[in-house]
This record gives sequence, structure tokens and C-alpha cells, in this order.
Amino acid sequence: MWALASSLGQAWAAGAGEPAAAAPPRIELAAAAQIFREAASLSARDGGKLWGVALYGPMLLIEPDSRFLVGNQADRNGMLQAHGEVFTGTLPAQEQFANTAASWSGVLWTQMMWPLPQDPARRDTLIAHELFHRIRGELHLPELRITGNAQLDTLQGRYLLQLEWRALSRALGAPRAADRRAAAGDAMLFRAQRYRLFPAAREEENNLEYNEGLAEYTGVRAGCEGHDAQLQAAQRDLTVHVQDPSFVRSFAYATGPAYGLLLDEYLPAWRQRLAGGTPLDLLLAQALHVSFPGDLAAPVKARSVLYDGAPLLQSETLRESERQKRLADYRRTFIEQPVLVLPLQHVQVQFDPRDVQSFEEHGSVYPSLTVSDDWGILHVEKGALVDPAWHAVTVSAPASTTDRHLAGQGWTLEVNPGWKLVPGARQGDFTVAGPDKKL
Repeated sequence: MWALASSLGQAWAAGAGEPAAAAPPRIELAAAAQIFREAASLSARDGGKLWGVALYGPMLLIEPDSRFLVGNQADRNGMLQAHGEVFTGTLPAQEQFANTAASWSGVLWTQMMWPLPQDPARRDTLIAHELFHRIRGELHLPELRITGNAQLDTLQGRYLLQLEWRALSRALGAPRAADRRAAAGDAMLFRAQRYRLFPAAREEENNLEYNEGLAEYTGVRAGCEGHDAQLQAAQRDLTVHVQDPSFVRSFAYATGPAYGLLLDEYLPAWRQRLAGGTPLDLLLAQALHVSFPGDLAAPVKARSVLYDGAPLLQSETLRESERQKRLADYRRTFIEQPVLVLPLQHVQVQFDPRDVQSFEEHGSVYPSLTVSDDWGILHVEKGALVDPAWHAVTVSAPASTTDRHLAGQGWTLEVNPGWKLVPGARQGDFTVAGPDKKL
């Protein structure tokens, strides 16, 4: 069993263990209790209107350096100790953590890293976003699948996505109904052309929008009081992610709230239609009676003028040149030179979705990554390749080894007892073998 990507990383799947002595309480307990009250208040204000269930439930706050935990309730295995109205403990060293939903010590938690944002609006948006991840399994949404979204690291994919963002921003901000509809149509036009160029993109992007996109929409709707505040938060999402090094794992944080708020206006019952997995843009196209037959190149070129398409394309062309150099480095590191390949079976993984780089059919390169599996804990600071199906993680060949410690260029691996380094499939490659079988 393994955990899927979430807000700014991936979840840890947990196991029980002996209660650990609590670290010094770096999270002020009264402040933590206030966060729990804040989350309960957001849930009460929503009243189940968004998803038909209460957003609030078990919550854990985690201080990353000390791994000190503060929960709003007890766990099932006695790992947390009561302190007034909260419960404290220490997250075991082998467990990963991130802003996400995570099962640990017999409870499914909303897990959040401390400190939370100081700005109340951003903090409430983040809280509501993470509350959604915990209830997602109750909503009969399509099963979540890992997606590559390699098209969003290409010249045309990035260009058309940013035109879509600009059109969505105009649609949200337009005071006249006709202007909102026109801009929303432009956004769907740019997306439709992206899907014409990259036929697999619709399914791949829809997977992430049904996870992080719906979560961020929930954050905006439940975390912001009043329509104006919600529009402002969605507009910010459409601008802040332009600076992300890569869009392949972060784009849905921007598109989810924008399409969600437009659907709230034009198709109020849209959330009840999600069980079938219909993409958000198709729901909006149906509501606005928009379709795009024939060749889209000419209308895309014409409408792009309204969104400063020419300078954007010039900027993305320069970035594409740099990307090709980076891909050449990836080929040398992960394809041509000796490597260490680690199988993924019971993976727990933590990463920043803003940095994930697509590497063609080979998968995705994660500049920084922490992975736990049966064989131990891998810490990466200078890049690791994960194959598209998440069957293996690859790093450069080890430069030094001991019985329990492996190290290479920008990575270290703490090997669990009973596991050892063995030759890999190619000459010069390595993998690891467990106590019962060789891999």
C-alpha cells in the first residue's frame, strides 16, 4: 500500500509502533487548539453544503524539525498523550509527512505542517484544502491515478496552459456576463487545442484536477467568506503558479478553483455529476453550449492576441531550449551511466509538486525527494527518476557504501537490516535484495 500526492508533497502511510517520548513542544499548544477551532468553524460555516459531509475531522499538526505532533483527538494505538484539549506525541523517524490526508496509528488524519500561514485568508484556504483530502474517499469520486502530464513541460503545452490561465483570470474578473462567457470560451478553446496536440492529456490532467484541483476549490470556497474573497483567492492561484519551475504536478491548484467558481455560476449542481469522472472543462462547455469543431489553430492564434500571446510564446521558446539541455543531462545520468534502481512496493514518499520535471517516456525527475520502502529511506537532493507507473526510483550509481549506508551524487540511502546492494540488470548498475529473495 502506498500514498498518493497531496498539497505540497505526498502522504505517509503509517504503521503502529511503541509510543515515542514526546519532543519538546515546539508547537504552542494553545495555538494548535486555536487552529483546530478554526478548522471546526470553517466546517460548521460550510455545513456540508459543498460535498454533503462535514469537512472537519481528525487533525494532526507536525513540527518538521522535531517531528512533534499535536492532534485534536486521541489515536487508536496510544501514540498520543492527552494535554488539556489536545493530544501530543512524536512522529516516528521512519514516517514521511506533508500537508495531506494520512492514515497513522489507526486513524485517517488531516495532516498539516507547522507553522501555518500567518495571513488568515491563506491559512483558512490551506486548512479547508487539506480537510478535503481526508473526506475525498467518502465522495464516490473516481479512483485517483498517478499522472505524468509530460505535455505541460513542452513548449506548446506550457504556452496553451498559460493562455488558458489568463483567460480564466479574465473570466473571473469580468463584470459583464457577456465578457465572462467570452473569456471562459477562450480558456476552453486553449485547452481544447492542447488536447488536440496531446491526445492523452485530457485523462492525465483530469486525474490531478479531481485531486488537487477539487481540494483547492474547496479551500477557496470553504476557506474564504464571501464571493469577492473567493474570486480574489482564485485569481491569486492563477498568477502565483506561473512562477513554478514546472506545471506537471501543480497546474491543478490554479485551474481547479477557477473552473469550480465558474461552474458554481453556470451549472450549480455540477458537484453531483463528478462520480462519472467528467472533466471540469467539459461540464463548463456543456453549461455554456460551447463546442470546437474543425481546425483550432487559426482561432487560437487570433484569440491569443487578447492575452499577450506573442511575448509569452517567445519566453517559452527560450525556456524550451534550456529544457532540452536539461533532458540531455537526464539521459546521461539516468540512462547512459550506471545507476541504482530501487523497487517501489510499499512506498511512502514526500516531495514538492512545483519542482517535478517530466522526462519523456522514462517518467518524472524529482529534484528533491524522500522515499521510504521495505529497503530503507532514500534522501535525494540532486534528482531522482521515478518511472511512469511508480514501480521504481532510480538514482546515480553509489559512490560509497557501507553495510547500512549508501551514498551517491546528491543522494543517501539508509538500508534496512537484511537488505543489501547487488548487481543490477545492466553491467555497472545496482539494485537491492531483501532477506527472502533477490530483486
